[in-house]
Amino acid sequence: MSWSGVAPSILAADFSRLGAQVEEVLAAGARVIHVDVMDGHFVPPITMGPLAVGAIADTVHAAGGVVDVHLMIERPERQIGAFAEAGADGITLHLEATPHVNYSLAAVREAGCRSGLALNPHSPPELVAGVVDVLDLALCMTVNPGWGGQAFLPESPAKLERLRAVLGRDTVLEVDGGIGPGTAATCAKAGASLFVAGSAVFGADDPGEAVREIAAAIDGRKAGSH
Repeated sequence: MSWSGVAPSILAADFSRLGAQVEEVLAAGARVIHVDVMDGHFVPPITMGPLAVGAIADTVHAAGGVVDVHLMIERPERQIGAFAEAGADGITLHLEATPHVNYSLAAVREAGCRSGLALNPHSPPELVAGVVDVLDLALCMTVNPGWGGQAFLPESPAKLERLRAVLGRDTVLEVDGGIGPGTAATCAKAGASLFVAGSAVFGADDPGEAVREIAAAIDGRKAGSH
């Protein structure tokens, strides 16, 4: 299973035809489907839970893809089992959301999922260093989580470079927030390998073509950087 490229976020999808939209972006080459879970506490909105994961998991897995769950919730360690049982392949929790980061990441792996740790824009990349051994993915927020319509934070590429240095070459480095063709290419140059795109994909007239455009921008910038 691939953990690279464009990861369309179903938060921006039309839920009246969620299955069809997931199939459309999978057909366009996406192999990671991102699920943004918000609880109304850690971030203001309330979004979706394990039922949404269960609704798309079979479709994603049948296409050879993975379900990437991003928990923007307080005390995420309490919900790991429910999301794993629903079909999550990876579960990312926030450094800022629990006092038990190492325990929680280990619990994600014990549940059979890839472990991810997300950092809000203000959190220094070096905080990840203490849990690298139990970490499969690091997620750098390139906007503040929970508020839609924000612009990509200009300091994000420099933070990505610092994160990549802490992680080494093999750990997945994901970006989330304000991602489109231009910002994705910039983040790829800074070391990112997985790119969450919500409104840039599902807000487009042709979500499949939007996936292809972002993927082409990522690949073009990578090729040009060598």
